[in-house]
Amino acid sequence: MHRFLQILFWSVISAAFIGPGTVTTAASSGAHFHFSLIWALVFSTTACLILQEASARLTIISGKTLGQALKTHFPSGIKKIFTVLVIVGAILLGCAAYEAGNILGGVAGFSLISDISRENITLLMGMFAVLLLWFGNTRYIAQLLGGLVALMGLAFLATALMLQPSFPAILSASFIPSSPEGSGLYILGLIGTTVVPYNLFLGSGLAVGAKIKDMRFGLSIAIIFGGIISIAVLIVGTSVSGQFSFQALAAALSSKLGQWAGIFFAVGLLAAGFSSAITAPLAAAITARSIFENGNQKEWHESGWKYRSIWMAVLLTGVVVGISGFKPIPIIIVAQALNGVLLPMVAIFLFLMINNRKLMGNTDINGALSNIFMVLIVLTCVLLGTSNLIKAGSASFGFAPFTESTLLLISSGIALLLAIPIYSIFRKNR
Repeated sequence: MHRFLQILFWSVISAAFIGPGTVTTAASSGAHFHFSLIWALVFSTTACLILQEASARLTIISGKTLGQALKTHFPSGIKKIFTVLVIVGAILLGCAAYEAGNILGGVAGFSLISDISRENITLLMGMFAVLLLWFGNTRYIAQLLGGLVALMGLAFLATALMLQPSFPAILSASFIPSSPEGSGLYILGLIGTTVVPYNLFLGSGLAVGAKIKDMRFGLSIAIIFGGIISIAVLIVGTSVSGQFSFQALAAALSSKLGQWAGIFFAVGLLAAGFSSAITAPLAAAITARSIFENGNQKEWHESGWKYRSIWMAVLLTGVVVGISGFKPIPIIIVAQALNGVLLPMVAIFLFLMINNRKLMGNTDINGALSNIFMVLIVLTCVLLGTSNLIKAGSASFGFAPFTESTLLLISSGIALLLAIPIYSIFRKNR
């Protein structure tokens, strides 16, 4: 029973990265490229697991959350101000922007099986989220979200199995990378929707008081299950031909498999939207607390006004956008730009801290094999972050989008420039 509760608890991470954005990206990838990009989900799930484990282990061993470690490493001066502004701006604005997408995605799922107006559904979702965040403690919320993830997983897995896909083809696509023409941005999207910067702060905050053995077990099962759900969504997406939309996918499933398939998809989309609509405000509040709390301040407890004001602001943003019908594209572009800075920055910092003997000691510091995987992941985060930053910048100024080869060339150059100082600090910390 204890291990089952650990899985439920750490499923909050899966609930956070499997939102409507992931459903859209994965299903669109399946619709356009069939099984070809499953390997990207396998890679991103592995990357997510390694980074989340490192973030949680940092907290358990050092006694510092990721946010507190950042404050300690940049104790004063312009570096601290810059670090705090970038992190808080990216996390809070990013969570607020994506909260709108989470709620709109959940509303879209509910609308596929109900005639209730979008405004009323949005208000209902907002009210349930407020009640849950106001009266529930973090552990209870995490376990409830684990149940939602299980519901979402069953809905998507059942729908995928009903399509009777070729399992040898799925297995082959999982471990043999391919990049069909025009798939570059989809690959970046699949990785970017799984390796989410604010989840690292969320996982670190949840690890306070945990045991390494329990954390690794619960986190591993939860994230791997989340990756399987994402692959199931991609498989479901292969049923669509032509322009992708939630309505088109539900209609295609209903026509091929019967009405129940469309209902399963709608339930999965609703669960994805609602679970992420809770985790985004929760992650924002936990991140803000880890950075701004000094000592054991009552204002930053789960019932404190500062903690509650953060998640309420994020949640309110999503509800207002959902009711107004406003398209949050400009806000999301800014959030992508900030996350383009934050993702590689946090990944690099986490890599350096997890290899710091003063923080981790001699027994819990990263080993050689862990570092090889983590270097590959950090490089991917740099490539992904730089690409998102460039895309957001070109979209903001109305420039023509860069080609995939140009994005890769620029991102690779920046990665090489960062490699020398990172290696120098790494050697010093070890």
